[in-house]
Amino acid sequence: MPRMTRAYSRFALLAGLFFLFALAASAQSPRKIIIDEDASGPATTDQQAILALIQSPQTEVLGITVVTGDAWRDEEVAHTLRMLEIIGRTDIPVVPGAVFPLDNSPQFIAHWETLYGKVIYQGAWNWPPGKTHAPFEIPPLIEGAPHTAASAEDAAHFMIRMVHRYPHQVTIYAGGPLTDLALAITIDPHFAELAQELIVMGGSINPQTTDPEFRLNPRREFNFWMDPEASHAVLRAPWAKITDTPVDVSIKTRLSKEMIAEIAKSNSPAAQYIAKYANSEYMWDELAAIAWLDPSIITRTEKLYLDVSTDPGPAYGDTLSWSPGNQPDSGTGSPAVVGTCCSYVTSQPITVNGDLDTAKFYREFIQLLSSPTPPAPR
Repeated sequence: MPRMTRAYSRFALLAGLFFLFALAASAQSPRKIIIDEDASGPATTDQQAILALIQSPQTEVLGITVVTGDAWRDEEVAHTLRMLEIIGRTDIPVVPGAVFPLDNSPQFIAHWETLYGKVIYQGAWNWPPGKTHAPFEIPPLIEGAPHTAASAEDAAHFMIRMVHRYPHQVTIYAGGPLTDLALAITIDPHFAELAQELIVMGGSINPQTTDPEFRLNPRREFNFWMDPEASHAVLRAPWAKITDTPVDVSIKTRLSKEMIAEIAKSNSPAAQYIAKYANSEYMWDELAAIAWLDPSIITRTEKLYLDVSTDPGPAYGDTLSWSPGNQPDSGTGSPAVVGTCCSYVTSQPITVNGDLDTAKFYREFIQLLSSPTPPAPR
């Protein structure tokens, strides 16, 4: 074989090997994610979803942004900082987000209730009954006060900065009200399109349940209801992909005492945190998180157009849904304006999780929470 031919063959072989190694490295690189949560604690579905995502070796958690929802923001920030101290991951920034919704308020809902009836669960505004506190008050934490501090940056600007740093590589996981995301969209109209995808726990379409919270109000779900104007804006934004886990499938799950006991057999800090503080409840946010990590746990999905009613009447905050072909269309294809009452304009169909392999989901949750916490990335 001539010398030049041999040299070229060697070069081609090395180039091919380099390409294969690069491809393998790319395939194994962690999936970047920002966790936007209402982060009540200790444990609860909020912290448990955060833990599941941190515990996965698949992920690189760029930050945890915290919005008022199940509890007030500052209390949630403290719970999150303390949880990260317990599991040894204080490298993950905790970034404070919105304290109040764009337009909704306890005062408005109090008046609304006189006209249309009681709203059972209002998160930080009425839960737990008789033990609510002022927005910026941080009550003593059961798990102990954190020694670390939250980021000085705000959630919206943090998320914008991350998607610009890693365009089309960052998944936004939203497990609480969507206020932070709506603010980011308002500040930077390119925010949504620069993200890789949006994963949402929210909405309620037609849940089959005897639970009184949803049986008589099947379209009301807390995350979308607490800030309907934000939900409306976020669902209309130009995301590359949206996957939603609504009440309908979430209520098919339950964190049992037996599962908690199984996790407690592990000596890992995350497992012992669950053993001390977790209670039996629906696995709202954990399902949305683990379905992103392993989509095979979802056995049925459908494509639907989703929106949230901003009409201040009896349907305020309700989930609106249409099958493809039946959605409203303004003829412009442009997103609706934030705060515009009753203007529901089509954007894109959303992948809605409809059913799951419950046993597989439980196994994966137990495995994630029983495992040693992955170290901070170098």
